[in-house]
Amino acid sequence: MRLSSYKPTNAEEIKHLFTRVFSDSEGDSEGLLIGNLAYDLMTETDDNDLYGFITIDDKKIIGSIFFSRLKFENEVNAFLLSPVAIHTQHQGKGIGQDLINFGISHLKENGVTLIFTYGDPDYYSKVGFSPITEKTVKAPFKLSQPEGWLAQSLVSDEIEPITGNSYCVEAFNRPEIW
Repeated sequence: MRLSSYKPTNAEEIKHLFTRVFSDSEGDSEGLLIGNLAYDLMTETDDNDLYGFITIDDKKIIGSIFFSRLKFENEVNAFLLSPVAIHTQHQGKGIGQDLINFGISHLKENGVTLIFTYGDPDYYSKVGFSPITEKTVKAPFKLSQPEGWLAQSLVSDEIEPITGNSYCVEAFNRPEIW
């Protein structure tokens, strides 16, 4: 298996991966929603506001993650980890954790100081994320599952509170995702 940055020429294959994985686990409508979200991230987000990584096995993409910029009223260099997909047949083997750690390492090398995600606390705690509240850092939209709001500092052991609003890239600018 090989880990690398995604290439725009991989967009259709990555969209198909996200659609298939989320359809398998959450149903067809969720699969389409997340597949389209991944595609919109790749095609509509400025290169300075997006990092994407893939896992390749036997010349096929079996995993993909994206980190998109999360802006604040002050100058915090922060990104949002989402979405993540590992091919259904390859789940449970640590591939997702390896891919996330690969991405985090890359972001750290590029001066990112804070990473957020919105998902399963049990899963993301395995790669260094901790639950936070919106009193500490406000999410861009009202969270349907506030227990899934998580963060990781790449420069210290604690998440310092950030006052004011946060703003996501356009692809995430939809309340139904949150």
